[in-house]
Amino acid sequence: MSTYFEIKPKGKFSFGLGELWEYRELFYFFTWRDVKVKYKQTVLGFLWAILQPLFMTVVFTLFLGESISQKTQLTIPYPVFALSGMLLWGIFSGGMSNAANSMVSNANIIKKIYFPRLIIPISAILVSLIDFFIASIVFLVVLFFYKVNINYMSILFLPLSVIITCLSAMGIGTTLAAMNIKYRDVKYVIPFLVQGLLFLTPVLYPENISTYPVIKFILKLNPLAGALELMRGIFNGYEISFDTVLISLASSMILFVVGIIYFRKTESYFADLA
Repeated sequence: MSTYFEIKPKGKFSFGLGELWEYRELFYFFTWRDVKVKYKQTVLGFLWAILQPLFMTVVFTLFLGESISQKTQLTIPYPVFALSGMLLWGIFSGGMSNAANSMVSNANIIKKIYFPRLIIPISAILVSLIDFFIASIVFLVVLFFYKVNINYMSILFLPLSVIITCLSAMGIGTTLAAMNIKYRDVKYVIPFLVQGLLFLTPVLYPENISTYPVIKFILKLNPLAGALELMRGIFNGYEISFDTVLISLASSMILFVVGIIYFRKTESYFADLA
């Protein structure tokens, strides 16, 4: 008696969490491979993860730090303010950029074997997380130098801010990754997008730098605005704008869900177009 098997797509949408867990070893493989490739044949190696945010902090501190501090009445030293923002920005910009290009750069693997495609962009974001932890070393030195007091009751805000940042990077990164497979123009758009978002995000300046209600609301809609507020909320004297946190958290969740849905809906043709 013959047995027939019918292969057909699933009847309903799924995030595929069970499948991601089944292939969890691949997270380590792709992440560690990307880390080694990123710093291969570099003289400074992992020091680049520290120098990039530190350089931007020094430049803005020298040229704009004093004026921004006076205009916005910052309650913490500007170098601490700027470096804290650059650390989270490193997760977002690096994770988003790497995730957006990850499917194209891994085209050969996609064509040969099957595994959950979401593993690739997620691993790209994990690489940026490693850079974040490395750069946090110099951040601790800066905190000690400026004798900034930490509110240990608010220390849980730090992991929450990192999670929000990763969700935002994941949402935009997966959307761009799926689009990049079909439209190769996307890879040229990514650098402009990263550069523009840096100045549209309160990374190097506080949210209250503008007195126009419309601009302030647009800044609150930025998914990173809430993460930055929570990050800086661990310092004594910094007052968190919780309405900003709620608004940006909502926008980051929307971006995440939309990005995952779009990625899962389009991943069936990745191997054909990659």
